[in-house]
Amino acid sequence: MHQPLEQADCILALGSNDVRVAERAAELFLKNWALFIIFSGGRGWLTPEEWKDAEADMFKKRALEMGVPEDKILVENKSTNTGENIQFVKELLVSHGLDPQKIILVQKPYMERRAYATFKKVWPEKNFVVTSPQISFEQYPTEKLPIDLIINIMVGDLQRIKIYPKKGFQIVQDIPSDVWDAYDKLVSMGYTDHLVNS
Repeated sequence: MHQPLEQADCILALGSNDVRVAERAAELFLKNWALFIIFSGGRGWLTPEEWKDAEADMFKKRALEMGVPEDKILVENKSTNTGENIQFVKELLVSHGLDPQKIILVQKPYMERRAYATFKKVWPEKNFVVTSPQISFEQYPTEKLPIDLIINIMVGDLQRIKIYPKKGFQIVQDIPSDVWDAYDKLVSMGYTDHLVNS
């Protein structure tokens, strides 16, 4: 979404199958963009099989390796979707007597917009900006995140951006016609693994 970073109270990194999200959150903390980090995420349907721990715990481990002090990290490791991320983080903050008003939300690049739409719907009273690992699309695939998997997830995310507002999960967002045409073409090519029943 190319939102400019703003000084915040905390960084909230949403768990995923990509530890580079944790690295982006740690990088921002170490550059003093916020006072502490929350890692949120249990074991979702994309959690790598070789990860023995919840996504948030894996993210915390990586942040510690990068030099983030342990007392500057909070972990929510039960959620399995973005809605639960928000609900469980709210509960975590209450239990610690914290009420951050400005949040830097960190997610995978191709999930920025869906995270934004969900937070606007479910946690509208908070101010936040969305960011992600600063990696180009061409550089993003890895051995464990091959291009076909990424495209399947992107197609599924775009479908959710379209249908989730009607379910009350997200705010409505404009989808340009050429973007939706690309969605239709990719679906016709077989990129349907991550679609949901609408």
